[in-house]
Order: sequence, then structure tokens, then C-alpha cells
Amino acid sequence: MPQLSDPTFSGTVTYICEHNDGGAIGLIINRPSTTTVSVLLSEIEIPMNNLAAGEKTVLNGGPVQKNRGFVLHTPKGQWTSTLEVAQDIAMTTSKDILEAMGRGEGPDDVIVTMGYAGWGAGQLEQEIADNAWLTVEAQSDVIFNTPAEKRFEAALGLLGVKPAQLSMMAGHG
Repeated sequence: MPQLSDPTFSGTVTYICEHNDGGAIGLIINRPSTTTVSVLLSEIEIPMNNLAAGEKTVLNGGPVQKNRGFVLHTPKGQWTSTLEVAQDIAMTTSKDILEAMGRGEGPDDVIVTMGYAGWGAGQLEQEIADNAWLTVEAQSDVIFNTPAEKRFEAALGLLGVKPAQLSMMAGHG
């Protein structure tokens, strides 16, 4: 929402991967970095033989652990360190998924981020109550098939809202 003035999150689409009593973890999915997957893999000495996957842009996933990679993907697959996020979406942090991507054997739909967004217990709930975030049910098409720079508008569109319609005024009492 407009009143969220933190430049890290202003205008972002953040996919919440885990949310429980201990807090929440999410990945910002609309902030491209200047790095491609092929450059990232070469930095960690993983061969990249899949040109299509190598051309994908790595996203800035959030301000926490910016030097750690996170792969949001579908289908889930069998990777060493995977968190099932939804019925058809998973988040993997192990190197084996990157090696498979380099060979052209990785998941069909992939977003690679560096870093993540994290909230402590009750923090995200309070930010939502304070009207800092607008929430929408995630859709795979917006996540994986919409260009990163268009995901914000596409996510708002799921609610029938355009960016110009957002207001600093809270809609609840």
C-alpha cells in the first residue's frame, strides 16, 4: 500500500511462503536484479548448459540473507531442501535444484531470488491490520507467467484494482 514507505517493500509483490505462529517468510517476486541465472551459477561453479534458464533474471527476494538463493518453482519435485508452499508450488534452497536447472532438468516454472523477506511473530499480521499490505490469493499464472515488472499491476488486477486507485487512507475503522 502507498503508506508503506520502506523502499525495500514499496510497490512490491511478496509471495508468502510460510506463515505460522513464529512469523512469516516471503519472497519479493517483482524486483529484478542485474544478475542472470547463468552468472549466478557460474559464481558458484555450476555448469549452465540450459540457455533458456540461464537468461532468466535473478530477483531481489528481500532484505534478509541477500547472499542466499531461493528457488520458487512448480512442480514441487524431490530436492534436498524444499518447503511445500501450496499444492503446486514449492520453495527450494538446496544446490541440487540449481544443478538440475543447469542441465536443463529443473522444474518447469522457476523464479530464482537472492534473499528473502521475514517477519517475527505477529509482525505481518500487525502490518496488515495497519493497512500497510494489500492481500490477494496467489495465482501461478501471475507468479510464473507474468513478467516481473508487470506482477504488481497483475496482482492488483486480481482484486479489480489499478495502482492509481490505491489510497493512503485506511478502509477500515
